[in-house]
Amino acid sequence: MKTRLIAAVCALAAVGATPTAAQDVTLSGQVRPRYEYRDPVGGGKDGTTSMRVRLGALAEVDANLSVFVQLQDVRTWGEETHPLFDRSADQLDLHQGYLRYKGEKLDWLTATVGRMETNLGGQRLVGAVNWTQQAQSFDGVRLDLTGGWGDVKLLAYTIADETAPTQEVDKELYGAYATVKSVGPGVLDLYWLYDRVEGATKTDQHALGARYAFEGTVRGRVEATLETGTRAGADLSAFMVGARLGTSFAGGKASATLWYDYLSGDDPGTAEVEVFHTLYATNHKFYGFADLFLNIPVHTGGAGLQDLALKMDWRPESDVRVAADLHRFRTARGDVLASDDFGTELDLTLSHRYSPHLTATAGLSRVWKGDALVELGRLTKDMTWFYVMLDARF
Repeated sequence: MKTRLIAAVCALAAVGATPTAAQDVTLSGQVRPRYEYRDPVGGGKDGTTSMRVRLGALAEVDANLSVFVQLQDVRTWGEETHPLFDRSADQLDLHQGYLRYKGEKLDWLTATVGRMETNLGGQRLVGAVNWTQQAQSFDGVRLDLTGGWGDVKLLAYTIADETAPTQEVDKELYGAYATVKSVGPGVLDLYWLYDRVEGATKTDQHALGARYAFEGTVRGRVEATLETGTRAGADLSAFMVGARLGTSFAGGKASATLWYDYLSGDDPGTAEVEVFHTLYATNHKFYGFADLFLNIPVHTGGAGLQDLALKMDWRPESDVRVAADLHRFRTARGDVLASDDFGTELDLTLSHRYSPHLTATAGLSRVWKGDALVELGRLTKDMTWFYVMLDARF
């Protein structure tokens, strides 16, 4: 595997160095080590360092065609069996690899085919999950239609194919995401996502929703999504609503945002599924940085989630950011678990941009457990999580 990595790196470097192609090929890269300390985890406490290394090449083949290839290695420091004799590069992967073609006559249409990251709106249902070192990418086709009014993304992704030796069923994700600009003081998103899973118990779930975001002296967002169809063979009726309002002060250097999300939970008295599923979302952005609710509805025990949060942000200098987020988590239904209290979380973040290419970030989270988290086995005591991360890019 490491031989293939070296060969790929050499090939990318050779392409970038070719005189006839040098002006058309752009190399990019990233090294992002992150130390994390978590207590409790796995019945104890632990400190570990993970690292993401990326190398990409973007080739502008002609005015209409571009090709992008991005290799990625994700590892935990000390994971190899020996620093000399283990050369397996077990976590090496093709993170992105696609061709992108813009119509010569239909210049409002761009097709992307291959493996790609995708962020839809605020990443509430589909996102790259960039906080995780591996991040998230999809295999498939995306069409981007653009105009003066806004844009539409049409996507067809293969999540799993039973033909592959690692998969047992077919899974696909289809969708349309439209963004309409200049609707009053803001932007309106309208979307439909179709999540399909074959197998003994089929899933055919549709997510229909709208999102409106506006800027100004007071900025805000409102969003609502309805899920319908079937999930694991059962009828589905679930929903999510969310809203936020924020404003800036201290000459624009500080801001405060009030935030509320409601994700429906199951009714134990019916056979219908009523718990909201966040699909392929970047949940780290929304439900606390400690990632206790990274997989919803599994991490909420089917009880749904309410999140009331206050988010504060201060930028004393252009290259320094200090943030504090306070979350109060509760279940959406009070009859699924013995308690409706998931707990309270405080997230503190400090970041410093040393240069356009290097940023350091440190974070500290404290979670005061609720009885519902104890019941689900998510926590046995109040949790402390700390991290320090360097992010270097070119």
